[in-house]
Amino acid sequence: MKTAIRYFTKSKKGNTKKLADAVSSALETEALDVSVDLTEKVDRLFLINAMYAADIDREVKEFLERNKEKIGETVNMNTAASGASTWKAVKRVTDELGIKLSDKEFHCAASWIFINKGLPSEDDLKRASDFARSLSE
Repeated sequence: MKTAIRYFTKSKKGNTKKLADAVSSALETEALDVSVDLTEKVDRLFLINAMYAADIDREVKEFLERNKEKIGETVNMNTAASGASTWKAVKRVTDELGIKLSDKEFHCAASWIFINKGLPSEDDLKRASDFARSLSE
């Protein structure tokens, strides 16, 4: 199965990047920013993102639009200080573009300013790795 990992973050804290790196290590697949388009069709795309102003960022939407013909299935993984999942926002976009979105998702809390200090934790990152690995077996 051909797998790709793409992530998007605006944060200087790097919570989403930490999640992407954990998945990258688990799957032995390089995690790249959404500014890097897919070079070939993939069976599964692990899309790692975060909630910004109650939605996913425009750059995530544009990545999906540019690469819709190369994505078999998308798996949503996300972090958020607010506790809100991005799954519904990603679902709206993937439905519009005709991309299959897995009903399985990984979501964890993340730190922001004084909220959720120390998150995602090492346990969160291990759970993210285990989740990604379970979908790749």
